[in-house]
Amino acid sequence: MALTQVKNNTSNIESITYGNLTWINIENPQEVDTEYLAANYPFHPLDLDDVLSRRQRPKVDEYNEYLFFVLHFPFYNKELRTTVPAQLSVFIGGNYLITLHTGNLKPLVKLYREMELDESSRPEYFDHGSGFLMYRIVDRLVDYCLPITVKLLDNLEEVEDDIFAGSNSDLNIVKDIALLRRDIIATRRIIWPMRAVIGCLENKLRKFINQDMSVYFGDMTDHMDKIWDTLDETKEVIEGLSSTFDSMSSHRTNRAMRILTIVATILLPFTMVASIFGMNIPLPFQNSENAIYFVAVITAIIVSLMLYMFRRVRLI
Repeated sequence: MALTQVKNNTSNIESITYGNLTWINIENPQEVDTEYLAANYPFHPLDLDDVLSRRQRPKVDEYNEYLFFVLHFPFYNKELRTTVPAQLSVFIGGNYLITLHTGNLKPLVKLYREMELDESSRPEYFDHGSGFLMYRIVDRLVDYCLPITVKLLDNLEEVEDDIFAGSNSDLNIVKDIALLRRDIIATRRIIWPMRAVIGCLENKLRKFINQDMSVYFGDMTDHMDKIWDTLDETKEVIEGLSSTFDSMSSHRTNRAMRILTIVATILLPFTMVASIFGMNIPLPFQNSENAIYFVAVITAIIVSLMLYMFRRVRLI
């Protein structure tokens, strides 16, 4: 059985051939790469244009000789500090599989390097047809999404701890909630259209697989449903945390205002008594050397009565 490996040094094209199947991998595809594909394969020009575009929706285009897939998977961009879609374009025919991507999808890059370095692993992936190889690639990428959703849940727990422990400033908590909400929305926007594409993979790839794969595709669909259910959960949790934080902030503000109001009310008798005794009119005890003590006693009695009343109505 022939085993070859070819790397085109004039472009980003790499290829591995085992038996009758060739896997061509192109990282960061350029126009020269699409020109090579156009010259050697019967691909529609619009599909080749879509390869170079970064704003395509996930889809499947079916032709007589091949299938063209556009898939999106979540990728955390450290520079933008948000989750963005990493596009994978796939051409699949009877004896070839062509993947085009930016290199951000680590499981795909790792799998290709494994096939490149470990010849003994190639029969497992290449012997069952191009459809089976496509399944293994997509399955790895779907599994790659699971830790991303788990990380979102972990971040939600950290924010929840910060909210109830008060270990972080309100401004930082608001910022963390906003960033998490943005990541959840971005990930949901990526996964939602992917569910339809993943759901139709089995029917589309059946003619390129030489064995029954119903159970395997069903398992992959279950994983996608689990990811979506987790994202639904994170959406509800972040909304609940945001509402809880707003309620707690409002409660703290109301509590501070209540304390300030009570303090101002308690100080009011001092101001009133001092104002009365500051008037230029005859007043009781005005000429007594103990006048200050009488004023203090009167004020203390008024304040005590006010505190007793506040206590009765449970304001303090």
